[in-house]
Amino acid sequence: MMFAVAMTFIDQTIVSVAAPDIVRELGLSSSGMQWVVNAYLLSLAAFFALGGRLADLYGPRRVVVVGTLVFVLASVLCGCVPSGEYAQTWLIVFRAVQGLGAALLFPAALAVVVAVFPVERRGGALALFFGVSGALTAVGPLLGGWLTASWTWRAVFWVNVPVAVVVLVLTAYARIADRRRTGTLDVPGAVLVAVGMGLSVLGFQQAWTWGWGNWATWLCIVGGLAVLYVFVRYERGVRHPLIDLRVFRDRAFAVDNAVLFFAMPAFVPVFFFSSVYAQVSLSASPNQAALFLLYFFVGFALASQWGGRILDKRGARPALKAGTAIGAVGFALWANELTNLSMHDQWPYAALAGAGIGFVLAPASTDAVNRAIGASYGEVTGITQTVRNYAASVGLAVFGTLLSRAMTENVTDTLRARGVSPSVADQVARGITESVSGHGDATPPTGTGQVAEATRDAMSAVRLDFAQANQWVFYGMAVALGVGFLCALRHPGDRRASEEPVPPAGPH
Repeated sequence: MMFAVAMTFIDQTIVSVAAPDIVRELGLSSSGMQWVVNAYLLSLAAFFALGGRLADLYGPRRVVVVGTLVFVLASVLCGCVPSGEYAQTWLIVFRAVQGLGAALLFPAALAVVVAVFPVERRGGALALFFGVSGALTAVGPLLGGWLTASWTWRAVFWVNVPVAVVVLVLTAYARIADRRRTGTLDVPGAVLVAVGMGLSVLGFQQAWTWGWGNWATWLCIVGGLAVLYVFVRYERGVRHPLIDLRVFRDRAFAVDNAVLFFAMPAFVPVFFFSSVYAQVSLSASPNQAALFLLYFFVGFALASQWGGRILDKRGARPALKAGTAIGAVGFALWANELTNLSMHDQWPYAALAGAGIGFVLAPASTDAVNRAIGASYGEVTGITQTVRNYAASVGLAVFGTLLSRAMTENVTDTLRARGVSPSVADQVARGITESVSGHGDATPPTGTGQVAEATRDAMSAVRLDFAQANQWVFYGMAVALGVGFLCALRHPGDRRASEEPVPPAGPH
């Protein structure tokens, strides 16, 4: 099961380092490249609850196998994307299909692990599961950098093929028992949650392109949130809901998910933003950018194991409070150091930020699973992982918009200081922002006269402008974790875990 989940973790980060090469070869826009990264996360969030429900209805082993096949087929097609006008659409679509495969196999794999270990040993087991599997996310940038530099960026997708073969062989060898639950599949609920999440993230993602004052931006955001509200109302009256909302009556479960919601915008998006920052502001190669992320993962891996032990001995509350506080401080200090443009000087703060996230993820996820309704671990893991991935997707969209806006303003000010008119400076700044955000390299736009000369002279300052724009993103991550800390204070601190079944959910 850890081999299966490793693919889904690696694919959250492996594309970030290869992004500049993908954009250069296929001619993607910066917003298009962000969609390539976010389509996977959004699809993973939208279909995770469905995956958990399918694992309950049809057995986790069968769903792991189907999810693995969908995932690896989509990976192969992502690597086979043709050059041309349809390249961006092709890549985004099959990245979304990858997310669907991951949404099927992840909750099923986790349900298998949860079913094997009793409650008193589950904290350590899932700490190992989340810690090692999560640490494999660090393999993504390293593997992506090496494959891109030594072969082709397409290999970042094809590398999933041998891993999938190992998954299928080991799954057959393990002879996992398929335990099924009675019930029906809530198709309308699955459609509502997918549409609601998709619309809201689309609005956040396109806010820089469309503008915050554009009606389309707010139509998507407000419309998506309205659909999610309809989904909640609908689920309360269904006999076999996609998500059994009764579990949120447990305050600890609700707090666990609230903390995860505010921690995830600082977890997955940090790979994309720090990787592009390293390549633009620090002039790092893809391999060097990957090594830069290792600082974060050293802290993350160590704290994940420590957090699991704290959960077993003292419950989730101490780990959640410590993790959100440490993470908020770490990201704030890291943000403050970005403009020094020194990779070496940043490692303590990156490691501190990683440690904060490590203290949060495994304890919050495990504590939530321990509060599952009856034996429906697939359903409950579906809820927590939906919250995690939706929050990560929203974080990437919001912080991407924030970065683009701050970068454009910084470059505009730089050009105006060199005598370029405000209207022309804004137009050129948008072009540079598009180039930097997408390609990972600041290429001055062509032109003649004062504008071209001022732009070329300003390119040395663009790296600092980009670092300053990233400060807003990293400070935003610190604020998100600060809100997570306030949520953690509401955790009751008990370690109750019910193994007793409850009657099937009815209208409630």
